[in-house]
Amino acid sequence: MKKAFLFPGQGSQFIGMGEELASQFEVAKDVFSEVDEALGEKLSALMFRGDIDELTLTKNAQPAIMAVSIAILRVMSSNGLDLKTIDLLAGHSLGEYSALCASGVVSLKDTAIVLRKRGIAMQKAVAEGKGSMVAVLGLTSEIVNKFIATSKCDNHLIQVANDNDPSQVVISGEKKEVEKFSDFLKEKNAKRIINLPVSAPFHSPLMKPAALKMESELRKINFSNPIVPIIHNVDLSILASTEGLVDRLVKQICGTVRWRESLIKMADEHGIKNFFEIGPGRVLASTVKRTIPDANVLSVALSPQIDQALEMISG
Repeated sequence: MKKAFLFPGQGSQFIGMGEELASQFEVAKDVFSEVDEALGEKLSALMFRGDIDELTLTKNAQPAIMAVSIAILRVMSSNGLDLKTIDLLAGHSLGEYSALCASGVVSLKDTAIVLRKRGIAMQKAVAEGKGSMVAVLGLTSEIVNKFIATSKCDNHLIQVANDNDPSQVVISGEKKEVEKFSDFLKEKNAKRIINLPVSAPFHSPLMKPAALKMESELRKINFSNPIVPIIHNVDLSILASTEGLVDRLVKQICGTVRWRESLIKMADEHGIKNFFEIGPGRVLASTVKRTIPDANVLSVALSPQIDQALEMISG
């Protein structure tokens, strides 16, 4: 059966993530040391034993989650995984950078540095308290987009940020417009609306200053062609070379994360049956189960799960 590796995005972080791997596997410890050196600080100490509010800051969460994902992958590779036996990679927002690192497109050092810069740029793009994000449960992205177009909200200041699965859509934008639209959705029988504890309105038009900043930063990086193809969040294209890569990564900052569609494309067009979430948490595994009920899904973060994944892949 065909296989895909999925890399999680922001929100999957927790204190202690990666510590067990670092204590058990030298290759994992080396990943965290390399990221610490690239950033010029002990991010690993924050991850293992620090303060969750500090870890949740965008500038820290993004490189930290990536580091855990790559550490898991390096452990798997040291125990016999041939990455070329994996058919596709995909990552949710910042997870796309983890996928790029995993596939050899960007070095670990450069990935850590660019994610730190990406986090800072996204944080600074909108003044604190001016933006908001909410998760909408019980309505599809098609319905929510229709409501955005037909409601009295300013659709230049609000949009679908994440189309996660058939039952979960995230809205992002200017705080007052998001609040107004949330009230509108309540009248339209949305099952539940949850305010997300984020510091900025990610994947919205308000992120344009961050996109402009990151374009110049991304063009400084030396990219290599991927070992394994990667599906892009923003347009569902498949990255088989570096052509157009920077443009898509820039568009991703303001654009919708088309995660549900990515999963469907992997399953329907590429025949993917086995999905492995490589990183902290189980958020992506849940989206797979709700989007492709007959898929095989495994979240891989600790040693027993690594062994299970390797057995499934080799079998």
